[in-house]
Amino acid sequence: MWTIPKPRYKNGSAGEESEDEIAVNIGGEMEFWKIDPSVLDECCKSDLSEKEVELKEIASKVLLILEDMDSEPPVTRSERCQRFLWKMMEKPGSSLVARVVAIASFLFILVSSMVMCVGTIPELQVMDTEGKLVEHPTLEAIETACILWFTVEYLLRLASSPNKLHFAFAFMNVIDFMAIVPFYVVLSLTYLGTSAMMELANVQQAVQALRIMRIARIFKLARHSSGLQTLTQALKRSLKELGLLLMYMGVGIFVFSALAYTMEQSHPETLFKSIPQSFWWAIITMTTVGYGDIYPKTTLGKCNAAVSFLCGVIAIALPIHPIINNFVVFYNKQKVLETAAMHEVELMELKSGRSARRTSATPGDLQQPRTRTAH
Repeated sequence: MWTIPKPRYKNGSAGEESEDEIAVNIGGEMEFWKIDPSVLDECCKSDLSEKEVELKEIASKVLLILEDMDSEPPVTRSERCQRFLWKMMEKPGSSLVARVVAIASFLFILVSSMVMCVGTIPELQVMDTEGKLVEHPTLEAIETACILWFTVEYLLRLASSPNKLHFAFAFMNVIDFMAIVPFYVVLSLTYLGTSAMMELANVQQAVQALRIMRIARIFKLARHSSGLQTLTQALKRSLKELGLLLMYMGVGIFVFSALAYTMEQSHPETLFKSIPQSFWWAIITMTTVGYGDIYPKTTLGKCNAAVSFLCGVIAIALPIHPIINNFVVFYNKQKVLETAAMHEVELMELKSGRSARRTSATPGDLQQPRTRTAH
């Protein structure tokens, strides 16, 4: 049923079995006695399926660790270079050079994001030949240096990737590509296009939109942060709770905006011109933001606003605890699975060492009795 044994944890006492080991033994017994898992109760089936998923995750982590250990060293020089580049760009813990590259990439991401934000300050901008405020040349130079680093990093990772098609369509790699491309598109439109073409309004809007797409590079931080990766996976597992939250908010927004529009029609200076326009008021009221740009002026409208505020607090508070609980459970589970994978690798190394010693020993050495030397 399951072929991957669970490791024995170091903190466990001798003769004791963990819950995972018991689950594996039960799976083996069921397979031996030809017991169909469908005859089990729902609680037992859910526990066994959960353990099976955990074993598969441990197996995948073990495979990743074994790949990093260079169990099959490359033969040709190009393969060695490719393996070295791949570990340098993708495995920060493999060597000191890889760790330096990861830190440098992290710093370039921070510097590029800060330059993008600082470049929008009017006091730091300069006038161009047409009298328009543009980014300071120094900031443009820093931005260019960061883009060159990102480009070289992406090309090296692509060149050293074992599966280039899978690499190109991976989610984080698509984000990296989208963070690089706008710079070269804007550069080509600015310096390679004709002046008449650049005067078109739609081209200028396209250039501005491409500049805004530079914010995608902030998502590159997820590559170097295990916390962000854990948060993303926890949110994926909380889609049901997030869907309930959106459903609660959607129903409340529709109901309270319609009530507010109806109650405020009796006031001559009403700010609720239509129900769709009232959606904005309902959103900022139920989320406890309350900008105050749209507010009720009648007594019934104020009562409706108070009820919508209380319902918004309840609707937001109810799904928050399950989402936080999912994050804590997933985070702790990942830590346990990583530890179990490391222990599994250590157990495999120990078994391989024992088998190597047995094969290296001669039959005479095995049959020769031990003698105690007299002192």
